[in-house]
Amino acid sequence: MVENRPFLTVLSHVVLLLGVLIVGFPLWMTFVASTHDQATMLRPPLPLLPGPHLVDNYVQVLTEGFGRGYGGAAIWVTLANSLVMALGVALGKIAISIISAFAIVYFRFPLRMMFFWAIFVTLMLPVEVRIVPTYGVVANLGMVDSYGGLIIPVIASATATFLFRQFFLSVPDELTEAARVDGAGPLRFFRDVLLPMSRTSIAALFVIQFIYGWNQYLWPLLITTKESFYTVVMAVSRQANVVDATPSWNLLMAMAMLAMLPPVAVVIVMQRQFVRGLVETEK
Repeated sequence: MVENRPFLTVLSHVVLLLGVLIVGFPLWMTFVASTHDQATMLRPPLPLLPGPHLVDNYVQVLTEGFGRGYGGAAIWVTLANSLVMALGVALGKIAISIISAFAIVYFRFPLRMMFFWAIFVTLMLPVEVRIVPTYGVVANLGMVDSYGGLIIPVIASATATFLFRQFFLSVPDELTEAARVDGAGPLRFFRDVLLPMSRTSIAALFVIQFIYGWNQYLWPLLITTKESFYTVVMAVSRQANVVDATPSWNLLMAMAMLAMLPPVAVVIVMQRQFVRGLVETEK
């Protein structure tokens, strides 16, 4: 029997509300700033309530860009580039990792575990550590200023490979034997048995890797020189660091709000699968 303690109930709700305020207040201020004009944002104190310029600011950012500091490019171009990169990174990581884990678990070949541990060791070598040789390879292949250059160097994932491997090891051997008796080959077993069982894990990894690809900054900054391939994270950074001018904070905050929408939409749409993929123990 769970003891009912009103004090603990009130305290837990207070802590929860405090956490919501801490997380939500910067988002609220970002939205408020995106609804005012530049003069209001430069005049203290900062407003706490929305202003009358919401439509004007968002329309200008979506259609005209900033007009300075960022070359006048519209944000929809950077949003499209970020979407292509995030989808490419998420789908590429999942595809490569699940196939690698399938080969490591279900095929017997020489040095199988050595290859797995070689993949696993790459966890200690993030993009920032190997960025110079990676850039050299990509540049020699002529992939600068291309979607391939943005996506391919960052689609390998040791973490996803490890998670899929652990899940495949938990699949009962009886399923493998039953598929073999029914005459199913490796690819059919992978397609008809493992993929449906991995649905929640794939969904959870997709959300994580989509956000990872969307938030990439350093690699796109190095590999792109044309504005047509800039991502939205780069656009926000460039506008916030204009030289010899005051940033257009109202437009910058409008861009930041628009940049948050796709990841939030992915999390909301896939929330149930994401949670099940993280907490589900019985497959």
